Amino acid sequence: MTISLGELAIQFGCELVGDPSVEVSKASTLGGADAKSISFFSNSAYREQLRNTRAAAVILRAGDAASCPVSALVDPNPYLLYARIASLLHPAPAFQPGIHPGAVVASTSRVSVTAQIAAAVVIGNNCEIGDAAIIGPGCIVGDDCVIGAGSRLVARVTLVQNVNIGARCVIHPGAVIGCDGFGNAMSQDGWVKVPQLGGVVIGDDVEIGANTTVDRGAIEDTVIGNGVRIDNLVQIAHNVRIGEHTAMAAMSGISGSTVIGKRCLFGGQSGTVGHLTICDDVIITGRAMITKDISKPGSYAGSFPAEESSTWKRRVARIRRLDSMAERLSAIEKRVDKQ
Repeated sequence: MTISLGELAIQFGCELVGDPSVEVSKASTLGGADAKSISFFSNSAYREQLRNTRAAAVILRAGDAASCPVSALVDPNPYLLYARIASLLHPAPAFQPGIHPGAVVASTSRVSVTAQIAAAVVIGNNCEIGDAAIIGPGCIVGDDCVIGAGSRLVARVTLVQNVNIGARCVIHPGAVIGCDGFGNAMSQDGWVKVPQLGGVVIGDDVEIGANTTVDRGAIEDTVIGNGVRIDNLVQIAHNVRIGEHTAMAAMSGISGSTVIGKRCLFGGQSGTVGHLTICDDVIITGRAMITKDISKPGSYAGSFPAEESSTWKRRVARIRRLDSMAERLSAIEKRVDKQ
């Protein structure tokens, strides 16, 4: 679609610096923009690109307007405003309700007449597919699953069994939800599998990335709260509970029976051991491993950033000598105490 900057300013309640009649039709990066593009600026590392942009307009903070050579939409949160305008300019494709002839739907399942079921979809027994839900090509919906109104399984998503997905969720390709958790008991003859009897409950407005896995509960359900954002290649183990509006970046791993509060942020490759409780408003930086409960909001880190190999080797050598250094220091302290 095409819309003027004046209309955007009115619709989204932001300040316009420039010509209100200028029209935009797409969102672009600062460096790749043209005369029909709108972009955003929120990171000072891209200030040179801002100065040289060919965009029709840029979304930015008031303090950055002087550096902008084109029209600007001024807002305290440029990235958020950009997300809303980009969604307006690039709406999701329209869909046609109905069940594709190549889909297989069990007779005991209920599919809304406004839902879309694509080719090669298999829907098991006793499932419920809500209004305007979209089940994309190649998805498998196992027995006893519920998919809420307006939710979308993009393609090749697998809901194994007893998965309840709320309204307006998006599940990306390759995600597997409701698979067995890692439950094993040791006997004299080897491992004995512990039956996984729970399910998965996912709230409203949740997005789950490609090839992410969410295990079903061992007895009670695994629960993901409203508004949670989970990136690609994340592992959520059995009986985990994730509070509302928490977000997890790629390759995070949450061990079984961990309880995570609301509005937490997990950086890439971060993780937890099992049976922990993490309070609301906690930030876990990339590659950090949490091994104890966290009861105080704040930022928690636990990894070493990369540096030149020679420097890292020297530091590791010092770390390996810490025990002997501690022993020598203890011996010195004992001699001092005797004097």
